[in-house]
Amino acid sequence: MSTSNIGIAIAAPGGYAQDQAALEMGIGRLEAQGFRVHNYYDPAEKFQRFAGSDAGRLAQLNAAAADPQAQIVIALRGQYGISRILPQIDFRAMADSGKLFVGYSDFTAFHMGLMKETGRVSFAGPMMCDDFIREEPVEYTLKQFWDCLRGPQHQVRGTAAGNPLVEVRGKLWGGNLSMLVHLLGTPYFAPIEGGIVFVEDINEHPYRIERMVLQLLYAGALDGQQALLLGDISNYRLTPADNGYDFDAMLAYLRERLPIPVLSGLPFGHIKERATLPYGGMGHLVSDTEGFDLRISDYPTLAHG
Repeated sequence: MSTSNIGIAIAAPGGYAQDQAALEMGIGRLEAQGFRVHNYYDPAEKFQRFAGSDAGRLAQLNAAAADPQAQIVIALRGQYGISRILPQIDFRAMADSGKLFVGYSDFTAFHMGLMKETGRVSFAGPMMCDDFIREEPVEYTLKQFWDCLRGPQHQVRGTAAGNPLVEVRGKLWGGNLSMLVHLLGTPYFAPIEGGIVFVEDINEHPYRIERMVLQLLYAGALDGQQALLLGDISNYRLTPADNGYDFDAMLAYLRERLPIPVLSGLPFGHIKERATLPYGGMGHLVSDTEGFDLRISDYPTLAHG
């Protein structure tokens, strides 16, 4: 598929672009590659820490979904903001638009709401800031993205020693762990039965990761799941008070406590080299002594939205 046939709409349901010049450079780079970019974010409309008022950010999302020339809707960035507008999002209209919605972090709430309300698959993947505005584009992240959206199948390799040997199948769901726990008990939280769960987080100490995973466990969200994949957990600080409790200790405890296999090494999270994962796509997970292969199918693509 020629890039000249692909329209990309940018919406900012959360935070604003902190470097407007870099954003304009990123848009220009996409246009130079032949993409048609429609930017619904207006830096003049930013409000407090948000890319506009609640009504304004919702309007961006609605306009992007209604754009007849766009096949892809990419979130400008995460940070925080989706939670404020969840009740006003018309998820049926989002699904009926046929658009491929992409984002991660705060955008996790959109993925879960869309799946809960409509069963429509969306994509945990790159955002304009910072993935498309880097001076040096990250080849892995962008190749993962375009390979996934072009389909019809997608593959992700995770590398980590010590994973249990498993072979399971299930639909993918998950995202930012803090957002998943935030949605517990709300109308938007809906684990996929028999699924493969993936999580990531940033600025969260391993004990907080453990605590949130246990909250999912105690709430029954992990009942019947096939596996838990840990993505990047980073940017936390250990202290002498931890007394040997670190990521590895947390991982060992989860593997002992959870009734499902726990694997680490998923290249997903607040990192430069990030996989793209169809939220709701069918996953086939096979692990070995050095890591795992995740093959994903049965999701909408640019050719068959």
